[in-house]
Amino acid sequence: MSSDDKQKNLELLEKTAGMTANQRLVVMLYALHPTDRSGAVLETAANLAMLVGMARTRKQVIEAGWLEETERIGLIRYYRLDPKRMGDHVVIPLRRAT
Repeated sequence: MSSDDKQKNLELLEKTAGMTANQRLVVMLYALHPTDRSGAVLETAANLAMLVGMARTRKQVIEAGWLEETERIGLIRYYRLDPKRMGDHVVIPLRRAT
C-alpha cells in the first residue's frame, strides 16, 4: 500500500468518525475492496457482510425477535422490523407488494 493510499484511508477514517464502529467497518471494507472501472465493488453485498461478520449480527437480531423474514425469492431474503416489537398488533401478516 502506497503512502497516498494510507493517507486516503486515514482521511476516510476521520470523515466517518461520527458513525458507529460497524458502519465505519462497512465503509472501510468497500473502500479497500477491488472495484471495476466505474468504482463498483466486485463482490456481492452478502459476501461482504460475511467477511466482516455482519451476517452473524443480522442472525442475532433475528434470533432476538427484532427482525422477521417477510419474503424469500430464491436465495434472497427480505426482512422487516417485527411489528410486535414496535408495539403494533398485526392480524394479517404483511408481504411486499410485487
